[in-house]
Amino acid sequence: MYLLHYAPDNASLIVRLVLDGAGIPYATALVDRTKRQQDSAGYRALNPTGLIPVLETPQGPISETGAILLWLAETHQLAPPPGHPDRPLFLKWLFFLSNTAHADLRQIFYPHQYAPAEAHRGHHEIIAARMLRHFALLETAALQHPQLFAAATPLGVYTIVLARWAALYPPQGPRWFDASAFPALQALARAQEARVETPVVARAEGLGPHPFTRPEQPNPPEGSVL
Repeated sequence: MYLLHYAPDNASLIVRLVLDGAGIPYATALVDRTKRQQDSAGYRALNPTGLIPVLETPQGPISETGAILLWLAETHQLAPPPGHPDRPLFLKWLFFLSNTAHADLRQIFYPHQYAPAEAHRGHHEIIAARMLRHFALLETAALQHPQLFAAATPLGVYTIVLARWAALYPPQGPRWFDASAFPALQALARAQEARVETPVVARAEGLGPHPFTRPEQPNPPEGSVL
């Protein structure tokens, strides 16, 4: 049994959907961001960066979303194994999602960590343009490699969660993401919502009835998004 340390609509959502989609048993432990629990000594012992999520496994705790997904993929055969012709593609897109797209999107959420206040507007315009190029690449990849980017798979889930966040955050920020420009990603979102685990996770994290096709600000029953 794994233990997923999570906060609502944080990167733990990606891991949670993959775990549920594969039928892998796990329990959850709330990281209460209203109390800055991510900065507590106990949580920092699991992940010194204080970022969410952490997945506790029999081999020890794992942090970093991409690392967790890669470990789960290898442990539970959720992706092409080493030697498979699609293995390089899987690794390429997993690292693109984790190291490039997710990292860039985070700059839109937390501009104060990357630029002085007087530069926020220009910084946002630059990063939003980069993100639109990233989503265009993911749109093409989803069309060319539908099995790798299917619902409930590590790549498919990661992609649609990033698209959800692009439509919602920061709550008071300028809107720059139009999901209708990416029909393959919209189809992926519909496929994920049609799965039995999605409404269960959505209720647990207060994501609303259509968390990917019509995303709305979450109203979680416990904890806080920010």
